[in-house]
Amino acid sequence: MKLRSMTAEELPAVLDWAADEGWNPGLDDAAAFFAADPEGFFVAEAEGRIVAAISVVNHTDDVAFLGLYLCRPDWRGRGIGYALWTHALDHAGARTVGLDGVEAQQDNYRKSGFALAGRTVRYAGVLPGRAHPGIGPVLKDDIGTLIAMEAEATGYEKRAFLAAWTRDCETRRTLVCRAAGEIAGFATIRACREGWKIGPLVAGDGAVAAALIETCGRVAHGAPAMIDVPGTSPWLAGHCTGLGLSPVFGTARMYRGPAPQPGPLISAVATLELG
Repeated sequence: MKLRSMTAEELPAVLDWAADEGWNPGLDDAAAFFAADPEGFFVAEAEGRIVAAISVVNHTDDVAFLGLYLCRPDWRGRGIGYALWTHALDHAGARTVGLDGVEAQQDNYRKSGFALAGRTVRYAGVLPGRAHPGIGPVLKDDIGTLIAMEAEATGYEKRAFLAAWTRDCETRRTLVCRAAGEIAGFATIRACREGWKIGPLVAGDGAVAAALIETCGRVAHGAPAMIDVPGTSPWLAGHCTGLGLSPVFGTARMYRGPAPQPGPLISAVATLELG
């Protein structure tokens, strides 16, 4: 068995594995993921092929995030996944490391020093779609403000990742709400293997968040959409329920090290793989 860094060319295939596991990745996630930290993706190789993968992306000097933890079914139970897990965590150094893991694995994560900080719930369904005059496309000069707003909402910055993630491409759009010449909120919506996912969403109040969601609904054109809502945004959870969205999946947000302190802004998670 060989543990090594993943290449940018290998990441799309690993995302295909994630799709096989029912994770429903975006159609164009790979480039933005890799831009977050090109040294933060790892694989285990055995018998000349990749059999496991993981990411530990260093967002700042203080915070990293773990995700994309996969082992091929026919290679499970041999200690390969855990060896890769340990190898990848070394990349974070002394940083706090976060993860959104399936709740059934909490005890295993605790063995590696992770402690529960909260819960993230995925809401899914068909969104209402309506245009709002104050909401338009992202501009190049907006990116720094969006990164700062999202950092205020979550407690840590994801500069490299969000600089790539919030730039529009064929399958991903970022919508910005402006009021009195200032940015009041934003949301990114992307096409996935099935339906659409919204994240991040950041808003100063419920009216802005509701308008952004309705504008995202126009982009989705009646296809199912999903929003990953952290426990720190109870208003957003209630609003999703009011729109008729159903809770379909939950994860445990855990940290090894001091947990970042989210701010008061309404927010939804960018992606469970990178926080």
